[in-house]
Amino acid sequence: MEQRDLITTPIVIMLVLMGAYLVRPYVTDNINRRYFFPALFVKIVGAISVGLIYQFYYNGGDTFMYHTYGSRLVWATFFDSPFKGITLLLRKSGDYTDVYEYASRIYFFKDPSSYSLVRLASVFDLLTLSSYAATSVLFACFGFVGIWSLYLTFYQQYPWLHRNLAVAICFIPSVFFWSSGILKETIVVACLGVATFQLYSIIIERKVSISRIVLLVLALYYIFVIKKFILQAFIPAVIVWLFVANLSRIRSLVLRLLMIPFVSVIVLVSAYYSVVQVGKGDEKYALDKIAETAKITAYDIRYWTGRDAGSGYDLGILDGTIPSMFRLAPQAINVSLFRPYLWEVKNPLMLLSSAEGAFFLLFATYIFVKKRNTFLRSLADPNIIFCLVFSLSFAFAVGVSTFNFGTLVRYKTPMLPFFLLALVLMLDYKKSDKKFSELDSTE
Repeated sequence: MEQRDLITTPIVIMLVLMGAYLVRPYVTDNINRRYFFPALFVKIVGAISVGLIYQFYYNGGDTFMYHTYGSRLVWATFFDSPFKGITLLLRKSGDYTDVYEYASRIYFFKDPSSYSLVRLASVFDLLTLSSYAATSVLFACFGFVGIWSLYLTFYQQYPWLHRNLAVAICFIPSVFFWSSGILKETIVVACLGVATFQLYSIIIERKVSISRIVLLVLALYYIFVIKKFILQAFIPAVIVWLFVANLSRIRSLVLRLLMIPFVSVIVLVSAYYSVVQVGKGDEKYALDKIAETAKITAYDIRYWTGRDAGSGYDLGILDGTIPSMFRLAPQAINVSLFRPYLWEVKNPLMLLSSAEGAFFLLFATYIFVKKRNTFLRSLADPNIIFCLVFSLSFAFAVGVSTFNFGTLVRYKTPMLPFFLLALVLMLDYKKSDKKFSELDSTE
């Protein structure tokens, strides 16, 4: 924490709140308005808290590498040479031509995904005089836009669930903590929310416009640049979502049943093709390299970069082959959603993650017991199946490739709102039928 933080941050927060007050009437109604400022507030608190935790608990970390040894150096370059500063912002990572004296000091300059985050932080630094805390607040606002977009996607379909949806999307502690500051998760969660909202608006609601398409493309592009593997879970889930949503519009039950085999084949082929295309040309995420990448990443985090953290876990033998990876799928999904268990807790931050995992486990168990008669029927809801396909495939991906609870708690944040959304919608499944029938009868 520096003097510039104490001066700049309150001003930025005040301006953010004033801007939010002006925008609120256009993105809320009389019912969901009550959640708007609390959701923004926890994002801001989360962003500042991340900085404090990294500074006083971890004594440094990724967030300071992105800022202090990244965007601040770009910001400083503008004072030396505005042209060089603009060049750094636009320059492809790893290209030192004409900017070596500046770029050589940037920690993540050779890493395309990390340098993309540095670029965004650099733009914010120009507005905040490179105050870490103030720039974190702007990252929190960026993340809030995505979270609120995700909330509106489901709120407009299930307005009677306004409170439960707000809790599931906006107020999961680890989500608003780990996806609010100067971290990759902030950008990814924001872009997932924007992409989901725009996909629903464009394809399902048929509200097509140039601005919506541009926002969708930008959101998908930044997910691709920051964490490509997330698209390999998200796009197949979207394909399933859209096909099931359109299939459910067919009123004839017989025709719908006849269409299921054909739709299933199309979905599987499309999903497979999307995974291949996203990873095409990337030695880490190409389909034949995914298992090897998972092995290398998991063992690196477990036995090298995270070896002193004291929070490692082991799922079994991962030998770099697809079969070995999929054999660990149940354990990987379980560790992402429900662990660490209380007896595995070794520090205060693990306790927060453990409490959330226990809640998810109890809630999921309650759903399966409470809804045992309608569980399979609830999977006909395109929103439920979308949230489950994405969250479970994502949980598998991060669980099998991390092997460290401290790292996992960050990596898994993008899927937690989707998993909790699925549980909330399943719990309300019969009530939803009644609500829809009530709405139909009033039309």
